[in-house]
Amino acid sequence: MSSADGSGRVAAAWIELERVAASSLSYEAYLQRYVRAGRPVVITGVAPEWAAMRKWTPQYFKERFGSKPVAVSYTESMPFDAFIDAVVGSSDARPGPYMFRSFLHEILPELLPDVIPQNKYAFPGRHASPLMPEKWHRPDGYLKLLIGGVGSKFPVMHYDGENSHAFITQIYGEKEFVVFAPADGAYLYPGEFANQSEVDNPIQQDRERFPLLEKATPYRAMLGPGDMVFVPCKWWHSARAASTSISVCTNMLDRSNWDGFVAEVSGSRRKTPLRLRLHAANAVMSVCEWLQDRAPGVAKALVLPRLMSPTSAEAAPEPSARQLNIRIPTA
Repeated sequence: MSSADGSGRVAAAWIELERVAASSLSYEAYLQRYVRAGRPVVITGVAPEWAAMRKWTPQYFKERFGSKPVAVSYTESMPFDAFIDAVVGSSDARPGPYMFRSFLHEILPELLPDVIPQNKYAFPGRHASPLMPEKWHRPDGYLKLLIGGVGSKFPVMHYDGENSHAFITQIYGEKEFVVFAPADGAYLYPGEFANQSEVDNPIQQDRERFPLLEKATPYRAMLGPGDMVFVPCKWWHSARAASTSISVCTNMLDRSNWDGFVAEVSGSRRKTPLRLRLHAANAVMSVCEWLQDRAPGVAKALVLPRLMSPTSAEAAPEPSARQLNIRIPTA
């Protein structure tokens, strides 16, 4: 099987991801229609207040950070100015590096004022609760900077670990996203790690190497500045920069993906200390969330429900306004 251009690849038929304007979508409707339904969506016009939408350009990063080292992969760092030069010079034929390991609270806290107030659609949910064990208490939602040039991409198609929902907000340039439903996982050639695919290009497909891809259905979206894509837990996704691209991403836990999170992080045994602790936390957070949903006036007066398990950005302290004393585990 070969494509018309002789490359040996087949252009897959794909479906455009649903798009909805932030101006017509309340946070409560978003949770019901998409987050709790496990349904991906692109929301347009998010975070218009962010200074990042006006300031963040390749030249801005080059001038502000100069030769400061920055991680561009799991094992490689580069001076920021050299990295930006490589990104701007990237092409489909010679893709440059793609930054995907730079957590703002850890390495670039001076950028935090540019991304406040936090994007309400990317609120990290239970990660913001003090009831979370220290390892997962991330009120920033693992806020991460993503930068790449034409042709560069995330190293592997994957779904996020720990059963997390993912949100990517585009700030500068354009980025293509391709997602597949969890049910298509059997056709996506999981590799050594169950959440990582061996497929190198989900749209221009190598059907000789990956014949089962023909049975999978790709959903596709092009993100521009102010667009956010919501990727539910266990949905496979891949990103490719269509131009010089700058975006940020976060993760979320709430009742819709909590059981899968507990199963993944606490192992197969039914009564480990961690599993029991997470079940106890779930019981308390569920009551706090129920009160905020059903009796918001009572929850506000009691204060504690909003502290123990804030259900929206409005109910939680702003994590982007300060550097958090937290680190990403490396092992």
